[in-house]
Amino acid sequence: MSENPFSYVEKDLNREASDSSLNSQEKEILEATNAAMTKPNPSLEYCTMSVEETLYKLGTDGKIGLASAEDAQKRRQYYGANEITVEDDESLVKKFLSNFVEDRLILLLMGSALLSVFLGNIDDAVSITMAIVIVVTVGFVQEYRSEKSLEALNKLVPQECHLIRGGQESHVLATNLVPGDLVHFKIGDRIPADLRIIECVDLTIDESNLTGETEPVHKSPKAISRESFNDQPNSIVPVAERTNIAYMGTLVKEGNGRGIVVGTGRETSFGTVFEMMSNIEKPKTPLQLTMDKLGKDLSLSSFVVIGLICLLGIIQGRSWLEMFQISVSLAVAAIPEGLPIIVTVTLALGVLRMAKRKAIVRRLPSVETLGSVNFICSDKTGTLTSNHMTVSKIWCLGSMANKLNVLSLDKNNNANLKNYLTEDVRNTLLCSNLCNNASYSQEHVKFLGNPTDVALLEQLPKFGLSDVRNQYTKLKELSFNSKRKMMATKIQDNEKKVTLFVKGAFEKLLEKSVSYVTDKGKVEKLTKQQKDTIIETANTLASDGLRVLAFAKKPMIDTSSKLVEDDISELTFTGLIGMNDPPRPSVKFAIEQFLQGGIHVIMITGDSENTAVNIARQIGIPVIDPKLSVLTGDKLNEMSDDQLANVIGHVTVFARATPEHKLNIVRALRKRGDVVAMTGDGVNDAPALKLADIGVSMGRMGTDVAKEASDMILTDDDFSTILTAIEEGKGIFNNIQNFLSFQLSTSIAALSLVALSTAFMLPNPLNAMQILWINILMDGPPAQSLGVEPVDHEVMKKPPRKRSDKILTPELLKRLLGTATCIILGTVYVFVKEMAEDGQVTARDTTMTFTCFVFFDMFNALACRHTTKSIFEIGFFTNKMFNLAVGLSLLGQMCAIYIPFFQSIFKTESLSVGDLLFLTLISSSVFIIDELRKYWIKRNSYKDPLRYSIV
Repeated sequence: MSENPFSYVEKDLNREASDSSLNSQEKEILEATNAAMTKPNPSLEYCTMSVEETLYKLGTDGKIGLASAEDAQKRRQYYGANEITVEDDESLVKKFLSNFVEDRLILLLMGSALLSVFLGNIDDAVSITMAIVIVVTVGFVQEYRSEKSLEALNKLVPQECHLIRGGQESHVLATNLVPGDLVHFKIGDRIPADLRIIECVDLTIDESNLTGETEPVHKSPKAISRESFNDQPNSIVPVAERTNIAYMGTLVKEGNGRGIVVGTGRETSFGTVFEMMSNIEKPKTPLQLTMDKLGKDLSLSSFVVIGLICLLGIIQGRSWLEMFQISVSLAVAAIPEGLPIIVTVTLALGVLRMAKRKAIVRRLPSVETLGSVNFICSDKTGTLTSNHMTVSKIWCLGSMANKLNVLSLDKNNNANLKNYLTEDVRNTLLCSNLCNNASYSQEHVKFLGNPTDVALLEQLPKFGLSDVRNQYTKLKELSFNSKRKMMATKIQDNEKKVTLFVKGAFEKLLEKSVSYVTDKGKVEKLTKQQKDTIIETANTLASDGLRVLAFAKKPMIDTSSKLVEDDISELTFTGLIGMNDPPRPSVKFAIEQFLQGGIHVIMITGDSENTAVNIARQIGIPVIDPKLSVLTGDKLNEMSDDQLANVIGHVTVFARATPEHKLNIVRALRKRGDVVAMTGDGVNDAPALKLADIGVSMGRMGTDVAKEASDMILTDDDFSTILTAIEEGKGIFNNIQNFLSFQLSTSIAALSLVALSTAFMLPNPLNAMQILWINILMDGPPAQSLGVEPVDHEVMKKPPRKRSDKILTPELLKRLLGTATCIILGTVYVFVKEMAEDGQVTARDTTMTFTCFVFFDMFNALACRHTTKSIFEIGFFTNKMFNLAVGLSLLGQMCAIYIPFFQSIFKTESLSVGDLLFLTLISSSVFIIDELRKYWIKRNSYKDPLRYSIV
């Protein structure tokens, strides 16, 4: 689905667009939104219809959805895909031609060409015109690539939904939905289309991204009377009052329900707003703004130097037309107007490369932040572990009163487990079955849902049992949440007998339990000694690294659909189930790499302290002293942010933690000045994900709320993917610095070369056309190919970058100034040497100087592939795009000096093989000197590794 157009402006949409606190862009957005809110769409029509009328009009069924795939396909052909795309009315030709009139420097060059025609210099006019076309084409291609890369990013996170067709539920892309489809949604889901709600349970939806109302809206299937809104224009029911409509893009905060699709794509309320806002330009990223400022600063400096060169040349009696053309050409070459575009292309291509490695970065600025992360706070289940829960052990107080007498499912085969089916075990298994929301998918031939629920259902056949939920009626459910730490279902059987079944953390259930089930099925009073035995057994199971759940039940008289938390009391304990979720094989290596690179890893889990410590040690998270390294949720509740900030540097494990605790952890770390990456997948994780510098959500198990709040999505839910993302992020930032070094050193060298020749009253070593060709090389393929240099894996050994570090570091400035000096000296030497032979400037002299500068540029690009590693270490053929770019550039240079047509344009003549060898020898000095610099850094890194980094 398309990106939320409101994501970058968090203002109250109910304010008037004329509010003085709004900037012009925000006013545009408000005006577009207000206009779109009053535009009729299908949700307006269906909100006033009853459920039966809606089903009849759309020709669908409230239980099985659309009857066939053929019916859905016909509707898709008629209504189109359920996606919002912005059609670009402007053709490529129009976009290309607009570049000629939008750039003032290009207009100056065009004026110079016309002036040349007026003065009779036709050759100059043709040459300048061709140069203009080439320069504009290079810039247009860069901008086009940037747009396409960003378009590709918007499609990286396809929204999914729970679709019911022909009575079968499946997990599909939301783009497949058509009007009439039946969709199931639950807490944490993002609504995939405009839906007419036909049934719901405790449903509230956050519509703030559409209406601006911060309070979630309570929904119901009840039809709305249009007569109640006669005071509105045309009796239109306002968007915020359509309480039986679930809008595309909104988030389910509580409850669950089903709805019929009434509007898709642009026919949704969200699509209407998006369409009206499609022409509003998005703001630039912080890194782009930094590059813009850098470009402006460099442009100002360049203009001053160019102005002085032009003035000095005219004072010396040089042709003012020649000086004007050279000045404009220098301005085009020296001012890095394409720098933000190249940065965007590099970032976007890097993000697409990350996506292939299972890490989707949703916001480009996050790439810059990745290199600064020094704390990673991670969930255990599904992220550090494999997220495939299996029931490992069962224990019941009645039949296994001794804590050592535990039924191990790992050591018994399916045939003899039936022999252990005592009444207390049967009750525990029944509770795990009925207190469960996993569903069976015919399409995937397996259970789908929460891994814990799936594991509880998968164990039933081992005891000869089956899923019996279809034989009971669920009257009410209290869902599991981080505060309650329990889930309860109110169930009615065929004899109208009502029972409350509960599962959750054993500490919570024991607080509410007063009795237990014996192995014969009798209910007896639970003594304090027996409670201690249960706690001791649970801790023993947890110390083996198992996740422990307790189960209980309670007979009820009330047959209504009412259930409140106070009803969970005076429970009858049935048993404990221990589940195993083994660590992912790749996690231990990833944690080792993080620790080597100065990144601290903290594990956050709702499991007990024993379980948490066991898993942490298995995966390599250091737990030297549990008293210092482990902090439980209860202790965390008693601490202030300042107290937590003082001790958190030693903590590596948070046990019995809730999503709310994550917010405290992030605040404490940020208070210390740390850069934090936080993982999460639930609705309650969203605040912490948003507050963290890098919020990381899970692609498979994560809710849409968590994904929306996050900066990065792991499509495989694997912690080790964060390693590849941070590695890639650091590599991208290094690449940006590398091509900055290449571009700026070339720009400084070109400016200085002309400035020096003018100051010393020497003829200009380069003409206007040659300067423009150098600009194409500087902004074109060689520079861009440096942006896709493969990531050096040793980059993870480098400590995280500080927030305050500038992109143009003192070391980078020294390097590029040194390189520029080398290029200037070498080129001036060739120019003076050639000119001294006959005492005047000939075509050969400028050709030698021009070619020397271009060769210097290519060797400089080769040197800029890595900041500190020799090309012989990283390999000549590891960046194929670079080799292709340099090869084509050299081929273009050969065309400029050997093909007669281009000779007339660039004012060049053919050179001998000996000349080329001589120029290669001179220009390679910049590469040789940089290699010596890298060798010196490497040698000194062994003496003082803290000062000199070899990465």
